[in-house]
Amino acid sequence: MARTADKIESLIADDSAMADALAVVYDRTDGGSERIGWADVNDELTSGQWGRLIEKDVLESVDDEFRLADPDAVEAALEGESTTASTTTTDVDLDDEEMDGSSWTTWDKLAAVGAAGLFLGYSQTTVRNIVGSTVELFVGPIDGVLPFYIVVLVLALLTGLFTTLLQANLMDMEKMSAYQERMKEIQDKRKEARERGDDEALEQIREEQMDAMGDQLGMFKEQFRPMVWTMFFTIPVFLWIYWMVLDGHVATGEWEIVAPLIGEARWTTKVLGPMQLWIVWYFLCSMGFTQLIRKSLNIQTTPT
Repeated sequence: MARTADKIESLIADDSAMADALAVVYDRTDGGSERIGWADVNDELTSGQWGRLIEKDVLESVDDEFRLADPDAVEAALEGESTTASTTTTDVDLDDEEMDGSSWTTWDKLAAVGAAGLFLGYSQTTVRNIVGSTVELFVGPIDGVLPFYIVVLVLALLTGLFTTLLQANLMDMEKMSAYQERMKEIQDKRKEARERGDDEALEQIREEQMDAMGDQLGMFKEQFRPMVWTMFFTIPVFLWIYWMVLDGHVATGEWEIVAPLIGEARWTTKVLGPMQLWIVWYFLCSMGFTQLIRKSLNIQTTPT
């Protein structure tokens, strides 16, 4: 009975109309004591519903007719459906409302505007000078006692730590998992419907896919939120390095380093296409430290 009950619950969970279909079959088999054929229920059931009952072994074949494999499980499922229908509907509505809602605050939006403004520093000398000289007030003392390449490494470590903590605290992993799980369930149901040639179920699934398009936007918002704060704090650091190298603020004796796989080179040497050494050095240090921090702190930054 347990196995049949699970299958019945799964059918009703996928399509609430299956509860009505089961009720019709249960009633017209006189509680499971009589056999039934498609002609006995085709005025109430669709061919897709009838096929799913057979596919899930709720109905078993006997000669040229069918009977309920486990009438007690059907009765229990129908009684449970009637008592929990209102609660289930409320839960689904709450989940949908939560999934459709945006978790962005006013501060998040201000950070997005600020990050967009900081981007101007890459092309506008005035903005770059303002940002670079401001960051210099904080980083300058460190730069005064450490070599420039070590300073860049320290900044990469700090930005990697900051980025990881932001992703862990600002991204709602449960909501992201719910988005992915919902899309996976839709894909699985669509595959099953295609395999059994159920055109009616496919049409319902298409409508469900259209409704789920909002989930894609919600997932994008959840992923982009920590990215905005990351850019807001890392762009000034990157602009400071850019300002130091481009405007010649690096100490004379620190313009060259011996880089791994490259050898002795200047900070402005192009080592990867048009990318100069200082850019490659920063990104390699940042990505390496970020991975180490995530592993060592066991911080999850992707949904399960």
